[in-house]
This record gives sequence, C-alpha cells and structure tokens, in this order.
Amino acid sequence: MKSKKQSSKDNSSNKKKIGKVSAKIDKNKLLIEKITTENKDLEDKLLRSKAEFENFRKRKEKEIMDIIKYEGKDVINAMISIVDDLERLYLAINMDNDSNKALQDGVSMIQGKIDKIFTEREITSFCEEGDILDSDLHDALMVKQKKDRKENEILEVFEKGYKYRDRVIRHAKVVVNKS
Repeated sequence: MKSKKQSSKDNSSNKKKIGKVSAKIDKNKLLIEKITTENKDLEDKLLRSKAEFENFRKRKEKEIMDIIKYEGKDVINAMISIVDDLERLYLAINMDNDSNKALQDGVSMIQGKIDKIFTEREITSFCEEGDILDSDLHDALMVKQKKDRKENEILEVFEKGYKYRDRVIRHAKVVVNKS
C-alpha cells in the first residue's frame, strides 16, 4: 500500500497534470474561437466578393447588350447627313424642265430605298412644323415671334431629328415661337 507521502505526491502530480491539461484546453478553446472568427470573416468576404462579381457581371452584360443593340450608330449618323443632302437636292430641283423631272424621280427612288433601310433598322425621323418644343428631342437654334402660333411651337425645321431604336442619335434643329 502507498504511504501518505506517496499518495500526496501522486495527488500533487495529478493536480499539476490536470492544471496543464486545463491550460491546454483553455488555449485550444481560444484557438478554436479565433479560427471560428477568422472563418466567419472569410465567409463574409467570400459572400461580398461573390456579390460584387455578380454585380460586375450584370453590368458588363448590359454594356455588351447595349453595344450590340446600338452597334451601327456611327454609320447611321454618317448616313443621316447624306439623307439631308438628298432632301435638299430634291427640293432644289426645278420641276419645269423634263430632265429635272427624271433627276427628281431618281433622287426620290434613292430616298425611298434609304427610308426602307432605316425602317428595317428601327431608325425614325421626327420633328415637323407645328410640333411643340421638347428639349429632349429638339435644339432651338432661333426664336421668332408669331402671334397666331402657340408658345414653343416649332416654326421651321432646319434638320430633322433621328432616333435609333429608343435612343435619340441626332436632335432636331428648329426655330421656335416665343410670345
């Protein structure tokens, strides 16, 4: 049988071991808590990164769709000035001469083809005399006063405006009535 000294020594040794084990458990608990907190932070960062990437993807997708949808805008803008010149030529041709009639018919055919192409590609012109000024569609170049006309009524159209699908690609240039 063990003596009291031996038993006391064993108890002391056991207490030390228990103390060491307890300290180790406390360290491990702190380490686990630290790792758990870091893990939560990383999960949060991951979720935020996923959300940011998804927003970025959607934004770029919309930009690409807009580029595709409005891809011909520059070519159309170049064509519009040619259409303007053809309209001026048509109005300038003197109808008294038969050769001018043939020229006017030729210009009219070209305008018809251009109108068909514009219609197929959803390009529309807008603005006529009598319309009311809309700053989103018209650029007022001059102001005149005519008492028999409404306020902000368009009196003259220098250049028609054009829309490509739902976008204004050229504002109409007009003369507006101001009382």
